[in-house]
This record gives sequence, C-alpha cells and structure tokens, in this order.
Amino acid sequence: MLTQLNAMEDFQRDLSYHVVRAENDQIKLTARLTDRFHDIRITVLVDFGTLEIRTAAVEFVRHPSKDCPAVAARMERLIGFVVGRGLNRKLQETFGGGEGCGNLRVMLLGLLPLALNVKAAAGFTDEQQMLDSISERLTGSCAGYIRRPA
Repeated sequence: MLTQLNAMEDFQRDLSYHVVRAENDQIKLTARLTDRFHDIRITVLVDFGTLEIRTAAVEFVRHPSKDCPAVAARMERLIGFVVGRGLNRKLQETFGGGEGCGNLRVMLLGLLPLALNVKAAAGFTDEQQMLDSISERLTGSCAGYIRRPA
C-alpha cells in the first residue's frame, strides 16, 4: 500500500456554473469552486441588452489563507465592463499577480461568456435552432464555432 505524501496527491476540485434570466432584464450568473481548501462563490448580474456587468461579488466561505478574502474588493473593478472582447485581458489585469487570485480568474473566465450564450439563445424554444444561433453569433470565439461552407 502506498503512503500518501501530501494533501494534493488525492485531490478533487469541483467547479459549477448556473445561469438564469433575472428581474429587470438582467442575467444572473453564479459560480462555485469547492475543494478541500476552498469554497468560493461568485454572483454577477449582467444587463441583458448591453451585456454590461452591473454587480459582481464573491464570498470566500472556506479559504487556505487569511488574506484570500481581501481579493473580494477587486470584483468592483468588473462593474461597467461589457462581456465580450477583452475579457481575458480584463481578468488578468484585475486578478493576476501576487495581489490577485488565479481561482477567481479561472471561475470568471468560464462564467462570464455564458452571458453571451444567453443573449444569443434568446427567443428560441427549439434546441437545435438555439444552438445554431449561438454558433452563428459566436463564430470565431472557439473551435466549436467555425463558419462552415453551405
């Protein structure tokens, strides 16, 4: 039998996202990251029409360092940013470096683009038509959304 050397040799991290159309023509985006050291919860409200971030908050329920919650104040720097072009740069500027948080950067990089999907899918009840609309509107943003010859 092998002896476990440290807490990272048998480690699991879970990351989940939830998106819902909220009141006042907003999109509510939530993310949660959990592992043996972290329980981090993010909530962002985005304007449906403009995709502008209206509110952004994080809660550090469990964290490995007493300094982790200090990064929460940086969430305010996202308010007013329009989700789309420049997102990677904005998240690196806001949460990069020794004063930032790589976990928040990763969480938000997966979460915020979902607002684009909500907007692109608006008005569709047929799932295939919705996926076609998302693909058309997000062409060029990833390998899954490439323009194919007709």
